[in-house]
Amino acid sequence: MDWFVAPDYWTSRLVFQRALAGVYLVAFLTAALQFRALMGERGMLPVPRFVAQVRFRAAPSLFQLHYSDRFFAGCAWSGCAVSAALLAGVDSLVPLWAAMLLWLVPWALYLSIVNVGQTWYSFGWESLLLEVGFLAVLLGNDEVAPPVVVLFLLRWILFRVEFGAGLIKMRGDACWRKLTCLDHHHETQPMPGPLSWFFHHLPKPLHRVEVAANHFTQLVVPLLLFTPQPVATAAAALMIVTQLWLVLSGNFSWLNWITIVLALSALAFPSDPPSVPDAPLWYEVVVLAVAALLLFLSYRPVANMVSRRQVMNRSFDPLHLVNTYGAFGSVSRIRYEVVVEGTADDVPREDSDWREYEFKGKPGDPRRWPRQFAPYHLRLDWLMWFAALSPAYAGPWFGALVERLLENDRDTLRLLRRSPFPPDAPPRHIRARLFRYRYTTWRELRETGACWERTYVREYLPPTRLAGMAQKS
Repeated sequence: MDWFVAPDYWTSRLVFQRALAGVYLVAFLTAALQFRALMGERGMLPVPRFVAQVRFRAAPSLFQLHYSDRFFAGCAWSGCAVSAALLAGVDSLVPLWAAMLLWLVPWALYLSIVNVGQTWYSFGWESLLLEVGFLAVLLGNDEVAPPVVVLFLLRWILFRVEFGAGLIKMRGDACWRKLTCLDHHHETQPMPGPLSWFFHHLPKPLHRVEVAANHFTQLVVPLLLFTPQPVATAAAALMIVTQLWLVLSGNFSWLNWITIVLALSALAFPSDPPSVPDAPLWYEVVVLAVAALLLFLSYRPVANMVSRRQVMNRSFDPLHLVNTYGAFGSVSRIRYEVVVEGTADDVPREDSDWREYEFKGKPGDPRRWPRQFAPYHLRLDWLMWFAALSPAYAGPWFGALVERLLENDRDTLRLLRRSPFPPDAPPRHIRARLFRYRYTTWRELRETGACWERTYVREYLPPTRLAGMAQKS
């Protein structure tokens, strides 16, 4: 069937597949390096405890069948290896059916991780990677030209990501409608980047222009994705530019990068595609059948998108085949941070030698400038931002974090930038205090060298020690 394929998108598919493999590689690397402390056998939210309470049907995962830290590590590093192979183009060296199976491997492995990841994997870009990764299975390799229906479905995801995010903003915080949200966003976003301080201090009229441009890119430009070329390419290119602006302004894990990957699939690169045989009948049947299923399942995210009670970042099936997206429907005006401290004193007092734990990405020492981590995802640092918004967000895991710090747990300390206590001398007590953070002014930065100014608000967690220690003392 001539209408089934789009040879003009040969280069687009190649660029899309290599970029997606790169995102997969980062995602698996993040899992491999962080899982033991977060959800390992001795983690803050252990997988074995979770799978004992949740049925396979509700959360399909290899780890429902078997779990050990060694097995999880093997799956995560295997995901890294397959992703690296796909990044190198191995899928173009094997038959079509083998390439499809090869792309199915990282999707199945990452689905297994997300479905047992609990709070640590509750972010919208996890489902987005899975939804896009599933379509990549159907996109083919050098034996066939890219299927039109799969390219359409990729644009359909990109449309829902951008348009849904635009709608949630217009329906949410009034500052989006007043064009004033960026007066606060760069200061209060979950994890600022090295340029966020400068973005915050841009002139307010420019902030108004940024917000207006964001509305245009998210509410108008997505409609152009379904128009003929070169208009669709121009629309996708504008989305890429907008996402790169967001990359510069903060650390949003791979959310911006996976959106850029999606937009790459809509670009029509000038090229002379090679002559390839017609797509085999079995391939056409599989692609059309799965596409029909995905369009049918899209009813729920569409209904959510047009609803006045629109929700953000929710999956409508356990396989994460179709999902709803959105970010920053509301913007905080004040930044709070939970500062965790420990002391070696047997009896904790206010004048004890309290030493602060330093996290890798979240603000701590006012003089320490934020670093760029995205697309790598610092999961604990992100959850600490939510913990500062409300203790309810930290309820399931914060107590376990304190316990691991009191034990000087090696895997937990690896998630931090620095522990103030030597490995053989853990703290006797841990406490947490809530501070208000604000960016310094240009004058304050010159005088103090600090990019943050912080003010004590209240106690978040009183001095706490291990139960065994209390019995011995």
